Amino acid sequence: MSKRALPDPRRHAYRGDLASEALRGQVDAPRYIQGELRQVTAPVLPLRREPRFDSTLDTEALLGETVTVYDESEGWAWVQIARDSYVGYMPSEGLGSRIVPPTHRIAALRTYIFPQPDSKSPPLALLSLNALISASGMYGKFLALASGGFVYAPHVVPVGETAADFVAVAEAFLGTPYLWGGRTSVGLDCSGLVQLAAEAVGIVVPRDADMQAAEIGERVESTRLRRGDLVFWEGHVGIMTSGKDFLHANAHHMAVELEPFDQAKDRIKAAGYDMLCVRRLPGRPKSR
Repeated sequence: MSKRALPDPRRHAYRGDLASEALRGQVDAPRYIQGELRQVTAPVLPLRREPRFDSTLDTEALLGETVTVYDESEGWAWVQIARDSYVGYMPSEGLGSRIVPPTHRIAALRTYIFPQPDSKSPPLALLSLNALISASGMYGKFLALASGGFVYAPHVVPVGETAADFVAVAEAFLGTPYLWGGRTSVGLDCSGLVQLAAEAVGIVVPRDADMQAAEIGERVESTRLRRGDLVFWEGHVGIMTSGKDFLHANAHHMAVELEPFDQAKDRIKAAGYDMLCVRRLPGRPKSR
């Protein structure tokens, strides 16, 4: 009898001692847990492969996102992120049990939370693109947060309002340091760049490059590349900003870099990787 294929553990909450109730019948576990919904209360919260601060950073969750907690021990919560179903360990101190529905999304690359509606006051925290906040009122040019503090109102948009061009969103990250597992303007990786830019225009995509290559948009021929096309290699993805220019977060430059596509393709091939496919998201980015 052939062994049953197990679901991808990156997006299905199971481990040796327990599993999500939703996986009953799909995986064997000593116990199944319904889980408890929590909300990220920190500006950004790391999700790690193991419950240790020196463990691999797999991804990050931003302020206002929700997760399901299946287990907690010694300051760590084993969670599944609602946004893209990614599973891993987060510091419990950054999760709140009270769920506050967000009213606005950060639309700027980054913005500060100030203690007063005054840009000269020392900032409390730095928020990145797509973080979610709940507003309680306006004070001049500042939006008051239900949790305390103020953000500059022109840097936010109501939840549900999206950007027009995901390529333009991605281009704003040019020069951002490369960080494996990162999802902010302080540091991000190749698939994180694609995910953040797509989210800003209202398109939900999975977290990792292999998932994106298999699941998003439509597959197109590589002979007619255009602005907005996503080009994939094993473990890597980037965005065409034109028919010949390529934007990607990469470990070669250790940053988000814009370079001629042929140059990037040749370098990646020399490292032993052939191009896998090209995919195109729904809609068409603005031409340049």
